[in-house]
Amino acid sequence: MTFWFVLLLGLITYLMVQRSVAQITRTPVWLLWLVLMTPALLWTTWTAKNGLQNPPPHWLVIWPLVICPLLYWLLFQWGRNSFKGTQIQSQAPKLPLSTIHPTSEPLSVRPIEPTEETQLRNCFPWSVYYIQDIEYRPQAVICRGQLRTTATNAYQKIKENIEAQFGDRFLVIFQEGFNGKPFFVLVPNTQFARGNAPNRNQDRLTRPGLALLLLFATLATTTLVGARIAGVTSTAVQSNPAILLKGLPYALALMFILGIHELGHYLTARYYKIRSTLPYFIPMPFFLGTFGAFIQMRSPVPNRKALFDVSIAGPLAGFVATLPLLIWGLAHSHLIPMPEKTGLLDPNALNPNHSILVALLSKLALGVNLTPKLAIDLHPVAVAGFLGLIVTALNLMPVGQLDGGHIVHAMFGQKTAIIIGQTARLLLLLLSLVQKEFFLWAIILLFMPLIDEPTLNDVSELNNGRDIWGLLAMALLVVIVLPLPQAIAHLLHI
Repeated sequence: MTFWFVLLLGLITYLMVQRSVAQITRTPVWLLWLVLMTPALLWTTWTAKNGLQNPPPHWLVIWPLVICPLLYWLLFQWGRNSFKGTQIQSQAPKLPLSTIHPTSEPLSVRPIEPTEETQLRNCFPWSVYYIQDIEYRPQAVICRGQLRTTATNAYQKIKENIEAQFGDRFLVIFQEGFNGKPFFVLVPNTQFARGNAPNRNQDRLTRPGLALLLLFATLATTTLVGARIAGVTSTAVQSNPAILLKGLPYALALMFILGIHELGHYLTARYYKIRSTLPYFIPMPFFLGTFGAFIQMRSPVPNRKALFDVSIAGPLAGFVATLPLLIWGLAHSHLIPMPEKTGLLDPNALNPNHSILVALLSKLALGVNLTPKLAIDLHPVAVAGFLGLIVTALNLMPVGQLDGGHIVHAMFGQKTAIIIGQTARLLLLLLSLVQKEFFLWAIILLFMPLIDEPTLNDVSELNNGRDIWGLLAMALLVVIVLPLPQAIAHLLHI
């Protein structure tokens, strides 16, 4: 099992590094990946040689966590410095490095002609946004000045003026600087520039054949895992292959939850006219049977309101789909004597007190039959529902490009979201000292980039209603992750 965890961690880490930094540094992805994986490889090697009964010494735990992030940062910066002056991104929706890091050195490349600068300045009425300075970057024009009206009005007016003067040559981005002053960025719109419109027949978003293939492959792998959860042995399968159908309840319940989660993102993205693919499932022939599902958004998010709605729609839709399945599964689960050691992810002997929400739902489903000395042998549907809660919690972590990271970015802005993300992953690392099952995810979050891509209008704030929903989403994360306090456990006799 340790081997599969390390393999899964390695795959996640590689994909994360490739997606986050491959476009902005010349340092090889495999080298950055190796540096990030070094602590896990060292600990796995120690465990393989000395067994689980002999944990690694403190120096072997602490020093890799100190040295490897520092080495990663040095290698990243070395590759980033050598990358300056080259083309940073080839797709318009992806923002250039200078947009995210507006303090980098300006370069001599001018995305507009010198004769067009007067036209550009005329797009900024002094009563809306008093322009003071224009900086030219490899693939961006940064316009700095003083905001004279509301952010929403300023963005809409200036966007209309730039489109009237330059057509569809630029994506107009409104972003808040680290000094608190908002600035405009014009990014050349290479994908939709005049005379270069994409062929819609060739630019299909979703590959239906691939999506269906992954759907059926994931149904097969989750059914196999579900059969093992239901107690089906390999000997029984050889004598009666039809017995594998016992894994369908787990498979269908889990895929339903994951599918509803992604459909929440997809339908909300469609509402805001953000070009998105349909969900792609990821099959995995071991562990849970799947590594989840995902959609790809192929156009920029227009504003923080849209970012918030698209991000929160997935976890909330998945949570709503999870609740009835989990309650039904808990009601059809069996109670067994509490073993001496219990784990959060042990479906055969689950101690519900490891999670506030799981404890409350277990008491609701099982009533007086659930006592402090009993654990729960989960029904396969309950296992799927429990995993649905775990998926919801992991996605709500307020870090980087996770749904929770998008939510706090939309609520508080990028600068505050970075602070919240750093705090959250350190708190999860501390929690993993109590709940060891969180250690793998804490390590992944520790190396996950904190910076989220800005929306086109990244300055306009949310209304109070969305702020309340965001706080409720964070509260949901807390009641899933934190264990039930002893005082409440005694009160409910759990």
